[in-house]
Amino acid sequence: MTIEFEGEIWHWRGPAPYHFVTIPDEQSDALRAIARSVTYGWGMIPVTARIGHTEWKTSLFPKGDRYIVPIRDSVRAAEQLQAGDRVALRLEAG
Repeated sequence: MTIEFEGEIWHWRGPAPYHFVTIPDEQSDALRAIARSVTYGWGMIPVTARIGHTEWKTSLFPKGDRYIVPIRDSVRAAEQLQAGDRVALRLEAG
C-alpha cells in the first residue's frame, strides 16, 4: 500500500523528544484496515518513508484515531526541515 499526503512537522517534548507528522483521517483509515496483517505489536506499522530525496525505514505509531510518522533528526537535517514546516510524505506499508 502506498500513501501520499502533506502534513506539518510537530515536536513532542516528552522524555525522548522527537518530531512527527500526523497522517490525515482518510489515510489513517486505510492503514487501520491493513494494520492487523502488517503490525508487529502495539499497533505499530512498519513503513518505508520518503520526504524529498530522503528515504528511511520507520514505524507508524497509533495516536487516537490517526497514525503519526516519526521524522528522524537525520531526515530533518538532510531536507533542511524544522517543526512547523509542511512536508509531502510518501509511505510504503505492507
